[in-house]
Amino acid sequence: MADELKRGLEGVLVAESDLSYVDGEVGKLVYRGYDIEDLARGASYEEVLYLLWHGSLPSAAELDSFAADLAAEREVADDVIETVRALADAGERPMAALRTATSMLSAYDPDGESDDDGEATLRQGRRITAKIPTVLAAFERVRQGEEPVAPDPDLSHAGNFLYMLTGTEPDAVSEETFDMALTLHADHGLNASTFTAMVIGSTMADVYSGVTGGIGALSGPLHGGANQDVMEVLHEIDASAKDPVEWVKDRQDDGGRIPGFGHRVYKVKDPRAKILEEKLRDLSESSGDTKWLDYTTAIEEYLTDQGLVEKGIAPNVDFYSGSVYDSLGIPVDMYTPIFAMSRVGGWIAHVAEYQEDNRLIRPRARYTGPEDAEFVPVDER
Repeated sequence: MADELKRGLEGVLVAESDLSYVDGEVGKLVYRGYDIEDLARGASYEEVLYLLWHGSLPSAAELDSFAADLAAEREVADDVIETVRALADAGERPMAALRTATSMLSAYDPDGESDDDGEATLRQGRRITAKIPTVLAAFERVRQGEEPVAPDPDLSHAGNFLYMLTGTEPDAVSEETFDMALTLHADHGLNASTFTAMVIGSTMADVYSGVTGGIGALSGPLHGGANQDVMEVLHEIDASAKDPVEWVKDRQDDGGRIPGFGHRVYKVKDPRAKILEEKLRDLSESSGDTKWLDYTTAIEEYLTDQGLVEKGIAPNVDFYSGSVYDSLGIPVDMYTPIFAMSRVGGWIAHVAEYQEDNRLIRPRARYTGPEDAEFVPVDER
């Protein structure tokens, strides 16, 4: 039926894409045909970016060149860093600070508003992707009363961010885990933030506008904020000194929900959650602190026994990502910005892909307001 209302555009096909596919019934995610488990375990985030942006996995030589070009773009203009510093001093939220700084980056892009069949979009996208970690690390360090750390071009994308954040090069387990987390979050079909970036791109606006819009969409608690919600719950449980299952029972008795369970698409356990659960186990064994692992696995077992998974309400990626980030020493309110730091690769890929065969995205709404209203001049009202 042509005029059937589809709230939230659920089930509506608006585009075709070669980038990623989600099968929510079996819990499968692929990027350009490659299973997410294979990519997360075998490829670096830089390889995944190349795959999303160029359509194939790179050769060793192509990867070296691509990674070097990406690393060469990490420096951020002093004016942007000063703005980041002012935002941090003013107590701005990290996602809002990232949104502002990302928009400001366009002023220093040598491509300006040039248009050459998508190549400029990818060049600009590379700069945005390289600079967002620098912006985020600088913001967090200023908040902590410390000076920003300059990027190290010899480190990987993941390793460099952890280095800029802490001032210390990460160990191999931490770097590998964070790199894997970036890969897992790089793309996920037409989620709200990706669709936002694509809608903006469909107007033929520049990629900075699309990414800035994507950051805004991701900042909402119904999209990017769930991993922070999970971690806040775990901290509440820890502070209460209750058994985690007893805490969850009390929460349910009060009518509250448990964040990290349920997904708009997945009806079974999110494949990304499975991988992050394994990495949380590795980090816990490496540090000797298994608290978050114990809490999350106990909660998952209890809710599974309660039949939630059978009802299609299973653990999603957020259920374990927060614990992983906490184990890496990342502050809770930086989780969603880190999500953006990863997902920017997907946003750029979708904008570039859509603009190749562009059609302005312009849906309609069914009008439900009054009809035949009689206008009365202001002095007679």
